[in-house]
Amino acid sequence: MTNFVEEMKWRGMLHDMMPGTEAQLAKEITSGYIGFDPTADSLHVGHLTQIMTLIHFQRAGHKPYVLVGGATGMVGDPSGKSSERNLLSEEILFHNVACIEKQLSKFLNFEDGANAAVMVNNYDWFKGMGFLNFIRDVGKHITVNYMMAKDSVKKRLEGDTGMSFTEFSYQLVQGYDFYYLWKNHQCKVQMGGSDQWGNIVTGTELIRRKSQGEAYAITTQLIKKADGTKFGKTESGAIWLDPTRTSPYKFYQFWLNASDADAASWIRIFTLLNKEEIESLEAQHMEAPHLRTIQKALAKEITCKVHSEEAYETAVAASTILFGNATQEAFASLDEETFLAVFEGVPSFQITQDELSNGIGIVDLLTEKSTVFPSKGEARKMLQGGGVSMNKQKIEDLNLLVRTEQLINQKYLIIQKGKKNYFLFVVA
Repeated sequence: MTNFVEEMKWRGMLHDMMPGTEAQLAKEITSGYIGFDPTADSLHVGHLTQIMTLIHFQRAGHKPYVLVGGATGMVGDPSGKSSERNLLSEEILFHNVACIEKQLSKFLNFEDGANAAVMVNNYDWFKGMGFLNFIRDVGKHITVNYMMAKDSVKKRLEGDTGMSFTEFSYQLVQGYDFYYLWKNHQCKVQMGGSDQWGNIVTGTELIRRKSQGEAYAITTQLIKKADGTKFGKTESGAIWLDPTRTSPYKFYQFWLNASDADAASWIRIFTLLNKEEIESLEAQHMEAPHLRTIQKALAKEITCKVHSEEAYETAVAASTILFGNATQEAFASLDEETFLAVFEGVPSFQITQDELSNGIGIVDLLTEKSTVFPSKGEARKMLQGGGVSMNKQKIEDLNLLVRTEQLINQKYLIIQKGKKNYFLFVVA
């Protein structure tokens, strides 16, 4: 059992909370929730702060509710958005909801105990509600002045794109979620990112005005990278929790490549390591920064949690392949997705099965069939000097014929020039 607020503070996660929240949590086991809108069929690392918040909430003895927004996903949250999102069809939304529910079930205990997590979908209470009922029973309790004062609304109204009534009504819809969960599930706390403060307090206000009830709010820091770039984004896009969208290897590499400043912050936020363990890692890192102790621990903890220990071990093995003494068998042991992820960004060339059947001279392969070397003379010179390897084996024969049987998994050939320059040949 931990003190939830204290835990959030020392981890650097807490941003703000409503007066009386800490006293409520100290008084009794309290139910609280976080909402996730199903805008895609997978969550990404940007959602991990809220997932970790729910984990800490449950570890502190409280009862977490996970709200998957089948209804709010149809509207689209304007918070932090400069333009309106495209609305998804019901079919896509329900598919996304199912996928997200499955992902979230990996992080929390939904099975047993007084504080077992509960998953709810707000479509269940909105699907039978008519528009007139909504504006009468919900809309009349919150003034337009109150709604216009919210930052998420003001910023959009001051911009060029404006805001549709659909998005303007979002805070009422989310506010009613809080009211419904407060009334039917005794949820007294809503949590979320700091950009959700306006939406959350609309819920507490609706509870107060509609039923003279009391409810509370906690928000977390929005995660930013130390260099100012957006957290969770890379050149190839978002880092997803679904292994079919972002392979475990790429996922592992994202955390492993974190800067020292980011890793020091993220290991507190995204792992369950305790303060003593983290301070020990920090001391080790100070002694030998080049070993990247914190990054390795961070990448291990999160990859095991999101994927599995086996996926982590595969990612580590794949990571050492390019820079270690890997064998052709090590390459062949990787599944194709991981293999291609390892060589993402490496120059690649295509050769045909027919060409290989007849055999391709190694010098021709490196010059005529590719641009590994600009000339045959340069290729021969480096081959003679032992500076070229194929599938991690040094090439010693200038007259070597490359054939089908030398392919990795009947499809790939890896050429290494010097220590760091790799080239991938793919049989088309």
